Amino acid sequence: MALDPGRTVAELRELRELTGDEEGAQRLAWTDTWVQAKEWLASKLEPLGIEEEIDQAGNQWFTTHGRSERALLIGGHIDSVPNGGWLDGALNVVAGAEVLRRIADDGEPPVTVRLVNWADEEGARFGRSLFGSSAAAGSMVDQDELRSRRDAGGQALPEVLAAHGVDLDRALEARSRLHGAAAYLELHIEQGPVLEALDLPLGVVLGTFGVERHQITFRGQAAHAGSTPMNKRRDALGAAAKLALEIREIAKRKGDGAVCTVGSCVTKPGIVTSVVETCTVLLDQRHLDAGKLASMLAEAKDAGRRFAEEEDVDVEWERVWAIEPILFDEELIALADEAVNEVAGRSHRLPSGPLHDAAEVSRAGVPTVMLFVQSLRGLSHTKLEDTKPEHLELAVEALDRLASKTIEKLAG
Repeated sequence: MALDPGRTVAELRELRELTGDEEGAQRLAWTDTWVQAKEWLASKLEPLGIEEEIDQAGNQWFTTHGRSERALLIGGHIDSVPNGGWLDGALNVVAGAEVLRRIADDGEPPVTVRLVNWADEEGARFGRSLFGSSAAAGSMVDQDELRSRRDAGGQALPEVLAAHGVDLDRALEARSRLHGAAAYLELHIEQGPVLEALDLPLGVVLGTFGVERHQITFRGQAAHAGSTPMNKRRDALGAAAKLALEIREIAKRKGDGAVCTVGSCVTKPGIVTSVVETCTVLLDQRHLDAGKLASMLAEAKDAGRRFAEEEDVDVEWERVWAIEPILFDEELIALADEAVNEVAGRSHRLPSGPLHDAAEVSRAGVPTVMLFVQSLRGLSHTKLEDTKPEHLELAVEALDRLASKTIEKLAG
């Protein structure tokens, strides 16, 4: 069976019709629609007799056995955020399915090739991203915290998992699925504007940004908005607002794609006639260089203390979550460059600001690389998410060539 990139585009459109509505994709993990998408994926590979398994964390595996137990993994996720885009996640596994078809039809490969559809990459329902891949990587060390998580409807995570055949206490047994894994490849839409700005269809990912995420609380004094002079106020929001502007300058100074975001701001008492007594903000900082990421955090903390003094308020910092930068395998990056150059004429290396399952696989010690395909207008996690069909087809071709080059490397 010859590779058919056009079939991938047609199947992505079919999946969009099956699991989306006028607001976008609705493949939220641990829902009936997500299960429907997984069954649809299995139906596409069933005619070839490709073995399917579900592991202890709910990850879906398709295997073509080779002459060696060493395995090339191609992966992604089919779950989406609510009202999401038609390509985020789904492109990874649908393109991977096309490559697996071609390899399986060519006869027994020199190494085993496996396609994995990771469970709950988005974390949209319970706020825990990379669920399935972190279980397989062995980095899911927060089971106690996970047991306490509930969705917007009040359902507990362990109960919902159990309804889908997953026992949270056994999820880490999925680690056995990475035994023998010698390389991992993942294709994804860029979700940003860089490739479009460069007029390039494809790029090679150097790694994923490290993340520092903190909750910052400024505490001042509530006072009447009409009777309190400006120079007598202890305005918590004033300090927070100064920090929200300063983090932009911190990111500019660090460069190399650094980003800092205040994505939430909650004030109390929260009425128009009172000076703000308490202001809580959420700060997200990302960089590919661990040293620069640490420096960004230090500068933000210094600025927060300075602004607290200026406004005569107190400030507290609490780390919400962090992950170190992940750098992908240099040899696989070189092979990915070759593959992109062959199908598109020019390659470009760039980091990934969003996290991906590839980061967890890399953390587990499996050589990893990702390919990006251009996102129109840089939009993702919205029904407006889109990529040109011809670029999608090029991405499938590049993934297939990268898979062939990787198999040759592993077999050699």
